[in-house]
Amino acid sequence: MDEGKQARLKALTDELAALLYEETDPEAVKTLGGIETAVRGHLLEHVGPALGPFFIRTSSGTTRGRQRNVTSIIGRLSLSEPQGHRLGLKARTQWSPQLERCCLLLRANEAYAHAAEDIAVLTGIAVSKSTQQRLVHRQEFPDEQVDNGVKAMSLDGGKVRLRTPDGQPSEWRDYKAVNLHQCCVAAFFKANDALVEWVNQQPLASPLVCLGDGHDGIWNLVAQIEPSVQRIEILDWYHLMENLGKVGGSQQRLDAVESCLWRGDVDAAVRQFRGWSHERVDRFIGYLAKHRHRIVNYAYYHAEGISVGSGEIESTVKQIGQRVKISGAQWAEDNVQQVLRQRYAYLNRCFS
Repeated sequence: MDEGKQARLKALTDELAALLYEETDPEAVKTLGGIETAVRGHLLEHVGPALGPFFIRTSSGTTRGRQRNVTSIIGRLSLSEPQGHRLGLKARTQWSPQLERCCLLLRANEAYAHAAEDIAVLTGIAVSKSTQQRLVHRQEFPDEQVDNGVKAMSLDGGKVRLRTPDGQPSEWRDYKAVNLHQCCVAAFFKANDALVEWVNQQPLASPLVCLGDGHDGIWNLVAQIEPSVQRIEILDWYHLMENLGKVGGSQQRLDAVESCLWRGDVDAAVRQFRGWSHERVDRFIGYLAKHRHRIVNYAYYHAEGISVGSGEIESTVKQIGQRVKISGAQWAEDNVQQVLRQRYAYLNRCFS
């Protein structure tokens, strides 16, 4: 903006400020917080709705069509149907894209009631909790698509509490979460086929490192990944150590077993248990035999900068849980997937 325009703008805003100050309750502007609230109120009620129409008709190039009202972060606006279509406004919505985005951002982190309170504080616009809920469940969250080759991924399960009839105990059900390392995350409820399809749509590197714990359900999904992709399946080191810790006994022996497993030497690890017959030992040796092909030379992979632990996916599940497992939260079964979509869209920074 050149100096002439800046001077003209200052003159106009000085005049506007003086006019609006005359229309402001003197008691409301005795503190800076009061001034902020008063100015924002004028912006939403008078200034934004006056500026918006000029931008709308100039940018859209039309004034034709039936008018519709939309609540936006600059106040209440009126647009024609052709204007809304040209400017990317969804049909039949009462809320502007930016206001919806603000609501989705808040609701991805907290209960609908709290989001309604917070959006009023942050924007000065009232959007009720019921409207917040409707916005979520009619929203189309795009499936994340990765641009670069995915070199590593991990899978794990989380829990969500379903709403039950009054008087009946709560029901906890599983969902599956997937983390494409350094790329994005996703979560699926009762939709394992959708999870596999989504992963296979991504540009997967070959070889692809696949991390998981010892649960059969995780490895059954990994087995369905695109057959043309060479997979390197790695049993999560921390779960491996957790199972070793359950054996108990001599710490010296456990340390020796850990050292063997860190090098991927399963046979040497098993030899450490010679002469000790116990059901815990038998259970752990059976665990090693089952996952033998997934117990790699952890020391080598770690030195190469390749993840050998499932910390990323466990963090993902915890972050999803911060929304779906908030105090007292219970979800209608049909709504779970949409809530998961909103949360992982937030984690993928779709609203930022």
